[in-house]
Amino acid sequence: MTYDRLVCANCAAPVSEGRCPVCRANRERLQQESNFFAGLNPMALIALLAVLIAAVALLAQQTA
Repeated sequence: MTYDRLVCANCAAPVSEGRCPVCRANRERLQQESNFFAGLNPMALIALLAVLIAAVALLAQQTA
């Protein structure tokens, strides 16, 4: 969920504006959580998926 649509229960303003300390704290927390996913490179995701598929294929081959 993005914080641009959230409304603060403390000041009734959008959290994205950061009008009160509660808004600013929640905005900072949400930005830190979203930075993990934003920092992932698409090529890294593809490589991770390829490694996962190879591991599953190797396990399937060993059990057969």
